[in-house]
Amino acid sequence: MRYKIRLWFCLLMTTIMMAVQPAFSQTGDVQKLLAALLQDTPLEEDLQELTDQFGGRPTGSEANLKAVEWGVQKFREIGVKAWKEPFEMPALWLEESSELRIHGDVSFAPRVVAMPFSVGTPPEGLTAPLVDGGFGTEDDFTRLGEKARGAFVLVETRELRHLDDLFREYGEAVAIEKRAFAAGVKGLIYMASRPRNLLYRHNASLGPANKHPLLVMEREGAKRVLRLLRAGKQLQATAKIRVKRGGPYTSYNVIAEIKGREKPEEIVIVGAHLDSWDLGTGALDDGCNVAMLIDIARQIKKLGLQPRRTIRFALWNGEEQGIIGSWKYTEQHEKELDRYVMAASFDIGSGRITGFFTNGRSELLTAVEKALEPVAGLGPFTHINEPLVGTDNLDFMLQGVGNLVANQESANYGPNYHARSDTYDKVDLRQLRLNMLIAAAVTYGFAEMDVTWGRQSYEEVKKLVETTSLGDQLKGMGMWESWAKGLRGRRPGK
Repeated sequence: MRYKIRLWFCLLMTTIMMAVQPAFSQTGDVQKLLAALLQDTPLEEDLQELTDQFGGRPTGSEANLKAVEWGVQKFREIGVKAWKEPFEMPALWLEESSELRIHGDVSFAPRVVAMPFSVGTPPEGLTAPLVDGGFGTEDDFTRLGEKARGAFVLVETRELRHLDDLFREYGEAVAIEKRAFAAGVKGLIYMASRPRNLLYRHNASLGPANKHPLLVMEREGAKRVLRLLRAGKQLQATAKIRVKRGGPYTSYNVIAEIKGREKPEEIVIVGAHLDSWDLGTGALDDGCNVAMLIDIARQIKKLGLQPRRTIRFALWNGEEQGIIGSWKYTEQHEKELDRYVMAASFDIGSGRITGFFTNGRSELLTAVEKALEPVAGLGPFTHINEPLVGTDNLDFMLQGVGNLVANQESANYGPNYHARSDTYDKVDLRQLRLNMLIAAAVTYGFAEMDVTWGRQSYEEVKKLVETTSLGDQLKGMGMWESWAKGLRGRRPGK
């Protein structure tokens, strides 16, 4: 078996060498770094440790706290200065158990999970009529009329196949929940958008302010319920949801740093999020990219390289519960943000990096192309100069800092997103190593290159919100209010 693994690795390295060989005619630190990353590094072992030993890592859980200590220790073991930075999470939410019993003309118990920030129920459960909510459109709630009031409403979904479906699903949920709560529902149940009884979690659109029971039901069970309801059967549902809820509490980001040799006060920060939901083990979302960044730091330190600017590696927390950790970091470090050259986020699993979102900063397009020159053979790369909301670049963007998000092929990321199936065996280890070369080239490239851009003013950020899809995305992700009230991003006059 060991021979087969080594043979596989040798074949992988041959493929990679062929892809990046043109760059090796050059000299310099980036080429040394790429060559080191082509060796048999502990990338896979780190990912196994994180996912198999700690499992799912929801912020506020014991597993999450252990993963924070693991992250700090990993950086320190390789000789990189690292520490944990505390920040306040607004509310604690962890599921303890959820069950649903259908009864009336037909009785059975489909599998369900609570949506994050669902309220719990009394120990004896909460019983209400179960009604067909269609796809949760305005017409569907008009059709239901008073039948929705005081009922559990089951909402049908389209099957999720790729990332576009995922963003559509998030946006639709905001509108569905707004209609449902206005109609006076007792609770809301979504048909799972994944087949084969796969369950997953999505945040309630109102986050900690939510006051209703919210569940996801296995797709096949939900289809059965809808067939029964549409055949005229009368059904009720009894939900028993046990959750651990609480007020504000302390969580931690893991920060590591390699000081710059010439401009140590200028910072390039690259991040992936350490937290995950707990149904799976958070391998695609986002453990694989956590392990990738640790390995890049390891090789920079091992080679004794010192970039022109300081490189910070961030393992963010609270990302799944509202992108909180990176938001609080930008507040805690607001006085130094003028010196941030670039903030990058890697958060779409192990699908091939096809380019980068430059998030409305057209001046970054040329810079990204320049940074990618040493790995041009792993392209072609296509960049998208549109804002992207949904990961830890967001608050750097709202603070006017140049920021990037790796754009990746969906591969198997979408179907396994937040699901029981997000486990180590789903990670494409070969592609993850190729992605690591790209991430390393971009990180080190920005740490070395001449910079012609700076931090945007409040007015420039405001224009970006108003003239691009950024405003609609903030609304779709339930973050518009925090921006509009000045709680998030640059303040007027700055």
